[in-house]
Amino acid sequence: MSLYLIIDGYNLIRQSAELLQYEKKDLTLGREMLLKKLLTYQRLKKHAITVVFDGWHEGHFSEGHDRVGSIKVIFSRQGEKADEVIKRLASQKKGETVVVTSDRDLGYSCSQKGCEVIPATEFLAKMELAAYIEQKGKIEEDENTPYQKQKGTKKKGPSRRLPRSQRRHHAVLKKL
Repeated sequence: MSLYLIIDGYNLIRQSAELLQYEKKDLTLGREMLLKKLLTYQRLKKHAITVVFDGWHEGHFSEGHDRVGSIKVIFSRQGEKADEVIKRLASQKKGETVVVTSDRDLGYSCSQKGCEVIPATEFLAKMELAAYIEQKGKIEEDENTPYQKQKGTKKKGPSRRLPRSQRRHHAVLKKL
């Protein structure tokens, strides 16, 4: 089952040194470079992606919707922040929804609505890894990751199990 990703666009741009350099030159260039990277990621992972950008300072009176490839792009309307749009989308979407943001308040609100929240820096690392894998081929994962099954005859009892929220978080990370 594929994931539905809701991305806080400017938050993700400002967490990446490379994308931030493009944004400093031109705001539109920063957005275009982010969308280009997301298209590459989506081609590999096949997740549905919605990117939300702030348009509340100079935006239109109505919410702006656009498509770049198969990525849905939303600009918040004038007077509305992207955080409010993301919260609304998170409450509407059911199933495996992941919100990508480093904003703690937004992350807390979305997790209360049943969404998994991934920090922007962690998602950037996953995007870079996916791009690397596309170029070089599949790489071997580290055997010491905490969510891999142990090999051997020793049973793993309930006391050694991670809490359900952490297991769910690791399952989502594996899918990214």
